[in-house]
Amino acid sequence: MREQYLEAVLAVADLIPPARVLSYGDIAALLESGGPRQVGAVMAAQGSAAPWWRVIRAGGQAPQGHERQALEHYRQEQTALRGDTAASWRVDMKAARWNPTEAEFDLIDAIAATLQEVDDAGSEMSVPRDGIQE
Repeated sequence: MREQYLEAVLAVADLIPPARVLSYGDIAALLESGGPRQVGAVMAAQGSAAPWWRVIRAGGQAPQGHERQALEHYRQEQTALRGDTAASWRVDMKAARWNPTEAEFDLIDAIAATLQEVDDAGSEMSVPRDGIQE
């Protein structure tokens, strides 16, 4: 996985305030790169370096296998939940989804721009040492 993409996903996750969440797809859309699976792969591999419980599935389910730990974080942060937390529950995406401010969008755009710069630099055609022969 590209190091720049990993860093970008984690940087966006770090911006999510307490009691707010984004889905994997939300982060991919904000970065205009990858998709939910790519963001999920980053969070699975390196998510412990960020507030991983704030990046969830679009249906409001906590990261798979980490539901109990996530619920502790949600309770501490007072994240909006739906359902019975003793049985079947989810994050209330309508209430808890993070809506960045203009200043926060500027930060996200700057993060996304670094990915675009890397993509643009990597897509340039290299020129042979002896020049182009016709």
